[in-house]
Amino acid sequence: MNSDTGKVVVLGGSSGIGLATVRRLAGAGYEVIATGRDADKLQTVAASTEGSVRVEAFDGAQRDQLERFFASIGTLDHLVIALSGGEGAGAFKDLDLASLRRGFDAKFWPHVHAAQTVLPTLRKGGSITFVTAISARIAYPGTSGLAAINAAIEAMVPVLARELAPTRVNAVSPGVVETAWWNAMPDEARRAFFEQHASELPVGRVGQPDDVAQAIAYLIGNGYTTGSIMECDGGLHLL
Repeated sequence: MNSDTGKVVVLGGSSGIGLATVRRLAGAGYEVIATGRDADKLQTVAASTEGSVRVEAFDGAQRDQLERFFASIGTLDHLVIALSGGEGAGAFKDLDLASLRRGFDAKFWPHVHAAQTVLPTLRKGGSITFVTAISARIAYPGTSGLAAINAAIEAMVPVLARELAPTRVNAVSPGVVETAWWNAMPDEARRAFFEQHASELPVGRVGQPDDVAQAIAYLIGNGYTTGSIMECDGGLHLL
């Protein structure tokens, strides 16, 4: 990782992959600003994380709030967009298109708005890192909606890497990671799913948030990497 760490904003930094990223980057010496909608959760993040962490509570899905936030923080070096949604899954023949639209509204559009609104604030030669999902590329039945949302973000990565150069643009594409994203499943069903999934993966386990945070830290710190989509899925894309 580069010794020049700098200031990083993690949108969606109060839980899951975003929280793990905040903790890993702060521990590595970055000045981290973690955002989320829940002020109490963010205060807990700040109090329980070693290193330089400050928190800002606002809705990252709202463009006007993003604009005010970025205008208030001064120049930054890196942006990590870990905002996520939970809708858009299901067999295509029965897919609720209103749910799919809400899935785009919760993930695709916030990623686009964040990447666009940060540009006046982001230093040239800094970086933008999207967090997508391996559903974009594994052709898994029942995930056509999720694939569409995440593939739409990933399709922009190489284009933006050229258009915004020398700013670097990359994405991390996680597989099944044990986060609150899965909490809609009953506990027993979720445990059974994780166990079955772990038995099928080459690495023999499901992912943890810090697995993905390590990949994000690499993409931020490696100044010679841009236009890349890094799979962090335990080998799921090989099956």
